[in-house]
This record gives sequence, structure tokens and C-alpha cells, in this order.
Amino acid sequence: MTWEKVETNNSWSRFVLKGEPVRLQKLIAASGIASRRRAEQLILEGRVTVNGEVVQELGVKAHPFEDEILVDGSPLPAPPPGVYLMLHKPRFCVTTRHDPQGRPTVMDFVEEFRDIVFPVGRLDFDAEGLLILTNDGLLTNRLIHPKFGVKKEYLVLVKGHPGKWVLNKWREGIYLEEGKTAPAEVEVLKRERTRSWLRVILHQGWYRQIKRMGQVTGCPVFRIKRIGYGPLKLGDLLPGEFRHLTQDEVKKLYEVAGL
Repeated sequence: MTWEKVETNNSWSRFVLKGEPVRLQKLIAASGIASRRRAEQLILEGRVTVNGEVVQELGVKAHPFEDEILVDGSPLPAPPPGVYLMLHKPRFCVTTRHDPQGRPTVMDFVEEFRDIVFPVGRLDFDAEGLLILTNDGLLTNRLIHPKFGVKKEYLVLVKGHPGKWVLNKWREGIYLEEGKTAPAEVEVLKRERTRSWLRVILHQGWYRQIKRMGQVTGCPVFRIKRIGYGPLKLGDLLPGEFRHLTQDEVKKLYEVAGL
């Protein structure tokens, strides 16, 4: 399996896994002409052909750039080019495309891509750090799905000086409303007079999880900064700044997402 950059006849490029066919309903949905469920109906109704052959069974796969796929006799429109951004989300903005309360959103910092990309997962209103934004729905779903356990790395400022009991609880898992958290990796980086900085790695992303873990174990959380997401590192990107991911970074994201 190798990654190649493929130029299509529509003069845009995207990254694809050569030799890896995709289920027809996914390709149809990705083209924007129908939802996944509607695409399945089109297949069952015999309205889809691959290389001249009518397909009426779900599960059939095809390659988007090597096979001729027609729906009602017309070729699929090319899917939009992939856009992959890394934003250093500042504190005090919401991780959503629109906010009914009129608060600042992460989209305010990627204005030229406002109508194209969407955030991958969430960061709390008062948290900051690495946030991925993309129009790649398949990758997004894999990155946030708990099955794949993509790691997220944080710097966390907590009250007091957590002892071994607290750290071990975080490492073993803590019971919250949803159940027991997956084991976290945690270490003390720095102890101040009344506070401590922790490095925390999670493999899940429940709502306000770090704050609730701190509350349950008696060390309230003051600050959260995400510095890593899978193979990505925030680096020296300043709050409010963003950049495009490199080809190698996109490749590595696909790998950790099992694609």
C-alpha cells in the first residue's frame, strides 16, 4: 500500500491510497450527489454501473480514479479537494462552525475556509491548543471514533500537588457518568507553590473529560493546552495561527486512523 498524489481531470489533486478500492456507497456519498443511505438505495435499484456492469449488491468496491462509475448514466462528479489545517485554538472561543450565543468560534481564525472545513472533535471554550480542521469526513470519523484510540496529548495545570494515588487513578481509569475512563498516561512536569503542570495523554475524548477527572480526584483543573494529536505536534504555532498540513502529516493521520 503506497500513497500517491493523483491529478484528476478536474485540475485538482488529493491524496488517495492506490490499489485500495472503496465501497460504492461511500464514493457516491463523497461526490455529494446523495447521502450514504440514498446511495445504497440507488445501488439496490440498479441505477449504478461500474465499468459498464450494473451493480445491485451492497459491499461492491471500486476505485474512484480507475473505474468508470455511472449513476443513472452520468459519471460521478469529482469529490472536493482535500483541505487539512492545523489551528492553534485560542482560549475563550467555541469549537463549532456557528454559535447561537454569538461567541467567537474557531472559524473566525480560518475565515477563508469557513464554508469548506469543519473541526475534528472539540476543545473546551477555555482550553487552547492543536485543533484539526478538514473537509475529509471519512478521516474525521475515524479520528474521533473511540475504536481507533488516536492519542491526544495535553499540558494540564491543576491545583495542588497530585500524589501517587491521584496519578495512579488517572492511569487506571476513573468512573464518570459514561462509565470508566480508558487508562491515561500522566506525569508531573513541574510543581509550583500551589499548582502543578501535568502531561496527559488520552485515547478517548469524552465531554470535559480532563476537568471531570481532576474534579473527581480532588485536583481541579485550571488550564488545558493540547499539544499533540496522533502524529501531529503543535510546535511553535501561536494562538490564532493556522497552517496547512504537509503531505507526510496527512499520510500519518490516515495511518493512525486505520485507513
